[in-house]
Amino acid sequence: MSDPADLQRTPLYDRHVALGAKIVPFAGFDMPVQYSGILDEHHAVRERAGLFDVSHMGEVRVQGPKAFSFVQHLASNDVSKLVDGKALYTVMCKPDGGIVDDLLVYRIAEEDYMLVINASNIEGDVAWMRANNPMGASLTDVSESIALLALQGPASFDLLNAATGYDASTLAFYTFAIPEHGSFLGLNDVIISRTGYTGEVGVEIYVHSNDAGAVWDALMAQAETFGMKPTGLGARDTLRLESGYCLYGNDISLETNPLEAGLGWITKLGADDFVGRERLLEVKAEGPTRKLVGFVVNERGIPRQGYDILNTGGEVIGTVTSGSQSPLLGKGIGMGYVQNHGDYTSLGSILTISQGRRTFEVTVTKPPFHKNAGA
Repeated sequence: MSDPADLQRTPLYDRHVALGAKIVPFAGFDMPVQYSGILDEHHAVRERAGLFDVSHMGEVRVQGPKAFSFVQHLASNDVSKLVDGKALYTVMCKPDGGIVDDLLVYRIAEEDYMLVINASNIEGDVAWMRANNPMGASLTDVSESIALLALQGPASFDLLNAATGYDASTLAFYTFAIPEHGSFLGLNDVIISRTGYTGEVGVEIYVHSNDAGAVWDALMAQAETFGMKPTGLGARDTLRLESGYCLYGNDISLETNPLEAGLGWITKLGADDFVGRERLLEVKAEGPTRKLVGFVVNERGIPRQGYDILNTGGEVIGTVTSGSQSPLLGKGIGMGYVQNHGDYTSLGSILTISQGRRTFEVTVTKPPFHKNAGA
């Protein structure tokens, strides 16, 4: 547990307190876990809109003539596919294929990239980048100077337009725009992107830390009109799990590689060399020994991280990495690693979760659970 005196606060902390948010330690920050309640906030995002403070996330600027070669050297995905205004999802790996972190890469210009990393990994990620920079690219950790808000849900674009006059409806998935200076609430150096971590449409708004309050207030002024709720980390987790998105520290870590985690689609082994590529080529040739699968609970029970996964014969074949009650399905859902065997990984396979003294049955299901599993 972190010492409360050591916890950082985002520029929006006082606003969260004023709204009555429950504040908890998370990734070295005092963060809001819920305001009106996780279920209420979850449904608001699925049906209307929710506003998240995710200013605890880290940002690193990579600039100069060596920028591309450096990012390509670290990223498992093919950065050469990016053009200005596009982003991609990727991981950084150790030489043994273990995942250092998952991150977003934004190409701002030919020699200017922004890497968005997980809050709990900022210090370690920056150290890793500096230690794996043989080309001498210019790296700047700008995490403390940037605030990040996420507006998610089907009403997001209309609400953003009403609050700021900015029309984000033309933004394609995994693209971003930089409004002209002063055209977005009179602010400068704003980035509006559309990547998302909820499975809904929406935008992320990057601003200078001292501008975060103005953006939050403008969006919250439209909350009642559009049915938007301020939304905490609790609903953020249930939303991402319903959508089948991995969480670093749970579903991916230094002990997992992207091929067993189902992230082969962002692991471009045929592209330029990157840290970990040689080992991942071997993993692909050998076949992963385990695989991350999703599942829906068939009876009463909620899977929790660390619970054993059993086959129908009662043998332990894996471990739950993420689990919760799905607010939309009204059932338990989860993800976990199991032995890479067709009887365990095929869609429709029946497995058992052990929570100690009782077990419950689950069906292997492909996420997003709330769209593909049926209610």
